[in-house]
Amino acid sequence: MSFLLLIFTAWAKVEVNMEDRVEVFLGDTAQITCMFTVSDSHDDTNVRSRIYYGDRNVQVVDRDGQFTDKISVNGMGKSSEVVLTIRDVALEDELEFICQVNGLSAGNMEGRTMLKVFASPDRPNIEGVHSGISVSKNNPSKIGSCEAKNGYPRPNITWYRDQSPLQNTPGGDVVTLVTKESSGLYTVQSDLHLNVVKEDKDSFFYCEVSYLVPGGTKMTETNKINITVHYPTTSLDVWVESPKGRVKEGDTVEVHCRANGNPQPPFTFMHNMQELESELNVLVLKDVMRLSSGDITCTSLDLDTHEETVGHTELFVDYLDQAVLIPKDTHVMAQGEELMATCNALSSLPTHTEWFKKGEHFAEGHTLTLKDAVFDMAGTYVCVVKVPSLEGLETSGSLHVHVQGPPEIKESTDTVLEEVTDKFLNLSCHARGYPTPVITWSSSDESQILKEVSHRQTENGVLSVVSVKVTSDVTANCNASNVHGTDSFLFSIKASKLSVHCLICHVLYSGAKKYLVITTVTPVTPPKRVKKEGSGVIIAVIIICILLLAILGSVLYFLYKKGKIPCGRSGKQDLTKPSKDSTMVEINNDNTEEAVLLGVNGDKKPPSDQVTMDTGYFFFTFLMNCTTTHPNDS
Repeated sequence: MSFLLLIFTAWAKVEVNMEDRVEVFLGDTAQITCMFTVSDSHDDTNVRSRIYYGDRNVQVVDRDGQFTDKISVNGMGKSSEVVLTIRDVALEDELEFICQVNGLSAGNMEGRTMLKVFASPDRPNIEGVHSGISVSKNNPSKIGSCEAKNGYPRPNITWYRDQSPLQNTPGGDVVTLVTKESSGLYTVQSDLHLNVVKEDKDSFFYCEVSYLVPGGTKMTETNKINITVHYPTTSLDVWVESPKGRVKEGDTVEVHCRANGNPQPPFTFMHNMQELESELNVLVLKDVMRLSSGDITCTSLDLDTHEETVGHTELFVDYLDQAVLIPKDTHVMAQGEELMATCNALSSLPTHTEWFKKGEHFAEGHTLTLKDAVFDMAGTYVCVVKVPSLEGLETSGSLHVHVQGPPEIKESTDTVLEEVTDKFLNLSCHARGYPTPVITWSSSDESQILKEVSHRQTENGVLSVVSVKVTSDVTANCNASNVHGTDSFLFSIKASKLSVHCLICHVLYSGAKKYLVITTVTPVTPPKRVKKEGSGVIIAVIIICILLLAILGSVLYFLYKKGKIPCGRSGKQDLTKPSKDSTMVEINNDNTEEAVLLGVNGDKKPPSDQVTMDTGYFFFTFLMNCTTTHPNDS
């Protein structure tokens, strides 16, 4: 469809200027300008067009045409411009537009403008092949496909490998398919075919889409893709994955094999010329021994070329034998003798030996020396042999040492024991010596039965415990004997019928008389054990303490008699009637007292029969009761 302006022939001159090309995006508005000049003519200018006609009086858009509803024209004059505006430009509007100007006597002239329409394509898509591509194929293999949709004019696609274009590449081929959609837009699909090499496994491929826009060219790149390249194996890597470092007996060993080809071929493992089963190309050896040391071979078979590739690794298992002691197991030595024992173990690595007794470090080194043997040296010695450079590799052995000699009883610190009558008392007797002593018990009371409640072997002797029922003063004798001699130890047991009596004194008031009530308290005391070397000192200290308390009690009692210390009742309890187990002393109001001590049944007893009062308890009770003054004392 053309835009036409007609100009009639005349003697005047007509000039028309138009752009050669106007470019616009699809759907936008296009403006085509027709500039003209008519000189030396006073006639009116008439413009005629196939799509539009207009002069100073009439402006008409041709009906039923392509541009009927989408164009407008403005600008008329002798020296002016006419602008044709096309709204909502479509692809079919890409035409050449002609402006013809008729200047009557000035003649006519025309100009031409080509309208170009552009549409940018959608963002391009790229997709690589999902299967592996073998380098062994003779013909190019498809690498991927790139597509640009809905562009106008037709977009161009260029393939790249690591920033390098692949157009006209030897061993490469690009297949392009152009499709014109019903909308008039173009879809371009480009497939890349290439003879791949091993290095392509690390390459990235992408495509670039270039397309025209008003005033220039734009480009858009796709995402980058990587392909899987299959290439043959040329070498194998074989190594011990677990444990890390050195391998010792008892470990579980994992041997891995890896090929430098892709994909990984199936592997076959050989250990000391014997084929072994593997799982997921991993060889597992459980509870390895030193005989497991040797060569491990991994073999792969290429299924395309049927060529074998072999890899090797060496396995060495470190070991430590059982500890060997000389002398072994049990050794008997006489008192005063010397013993030199050795402990060692055969190992593939340097070892270190330590000796322990009763769980504590005793000595260091492969040799244990015991000089001038005594009973204390008897016992069990454990040697531990370790490999310092390999944790967990250790062994041990034990040596039981007995020192010969006559029995020797370990004396108890408690030689004199005191216990309440009819109570049971345990006596312990520990005798050292070898051969193990035989312990027998005897008592000074032939009717006394000594019942053994415990009997056990110790590291260097025997321990016996007997139970004695205390009925009277008695001695018990522990006798130990073996082929070399005898030893004995004597226990002295004191039987006590009653424990110490404590007399608590209370000053009571009943009418006009005062009574001193003495109450007897019998606490339970544990058996007294008197040490053999310090019993005299303890007795002397006790006697001195009793004398001091007696003096203090006498002073307080004297002061009380002289009225220096007022006393009163400290409670409201009715104590005028003495209890059955109490002793009452009557005191007269005229400060003269009759020191009469009443018995349990109320009988009077002479002063010579009075019970000696514990001065310490009297002092305590006296202070508790003599804190207030009774009114009758004033």
